[in-house]
Amino acid sequence: MPASLWGLPSWCWACGSRTASIRAHHRYIPRSQATHRFLRTCRVNDQRVIIYPDQNLGQRLDKYLVEHLPGYSRNRIQMLIKAGHVWVDGRPIQKAGFLLESHASVEIHLPQAESSSLTPEAIPLEVVFENADLLVVNKPPKMVVHPAAGHTSGTLVHAALAHSPDIQGVSGTQRPGVVHRLDKDTSGLILLAKNDQAQHWLQEQFNQRQVDKTYLALVDGRPPTPSGRIEAPIGRDPAHRKKMAVVPQHKGRQAISEYRTQETFTHHTYLEVHPITGRTHQIRLHMAFLGCPVAGDTIYGRRKPTIPLDRHFLHAYRLRLRLPNENQLHEFIAPLPEDLENTLAWLRSEAALQPNR
Repeated sequence: MPASLWGLPSWCWACGSRTASIRAHHRYIPRSQATHRFLRTCRVNDQRVIIYPDQNLGQRLDKYLVEHLPGYSRNRIQMLIKAGHVWVDGRPIQKAGFLLESHASVEIHLPQAESSSLTPEAIPLEVVFENADLLVVNKPPKMVVHPAAGHTSGTLVHAALAHSPDIQGVSGTQRPGVVHRLDKDTSGLILLAKNDQAQHWLQEQFNQRQVDKTYLALVDGRPPTPSGRIEAPIGRDPAHRKKMAVVPQHKGRQAISEYRTQETFTHHTYLEVHPITGRTHQIRLHMAFLGCPVAGDTIYGRRKPTIPLDRHFLHAYRLRLRLPNENQLHEFIAPLPEDLENTLAWLRSEAALQPNR
């Protein structure tokens, strides 16, 4: 089964190898010590992790694995068990609540990742930061993140594969390295994982809301208050399946955004927006829900743009997060691109021409 379906990497999280066998004879030891023990005993050649518990009589299988496999969430461990990739004493166990017996051997089979079939394309990328684990890219507007219907080439993923071939096979064949997404017309910062370990780490950071995201948006009209918090569930639009909508709580997923006014104009407001959750089209929907849609958004806002811009005014300005294998908080910034700066300059010049009241 492809690793991408279950979020399960085919690497050794200790040494970064694509395939590895890890053996450890455990007394009960703290997670940090377990990490060092694995690091010392890692051996390459096959695709499994074997653990021999010796003081865990009666402990749940999923709980034990979460404690001894740092970087794996309980949910991912449970999916791995359900898929039949965890064996105890030589037989597959598909019950997360299975109770371990003393000295049982636990074997975890890590599915082999599939290589991407996409052809790398030498498209220039503005790389804000890069190390062995990830790329931080300032995505230009009009670029789609990954292949989809109507966009089979020229995507960010195609460009990233040319820039960093190691991304092949990370997170599946059609979206290698993709951790989160930006809409086609949204510019700004986006992360790409360069290996499976980083992919899993970054996804967990997003899932746990540990990544602080800041967007800059120009909206039509004015919000009801200069700053505020929006809590409005998001789900599929029942009338248009390709669109999202603010829906009743039982029909959607929790969605939270915070905003703060940066500058006001006669008919527009310039905002800093912090999406606490990461739902599809969240900022665009929440602003429209307030009655002040993102300027230039012809899907959720006005059909005719109110500004001289051929896209919506939304830019992923800042990311703050901890990188894999580091405790230090990193901050990345992408200044407003020229087309958005020009739009603000146009609004300021229009405001200067208005007679004082």
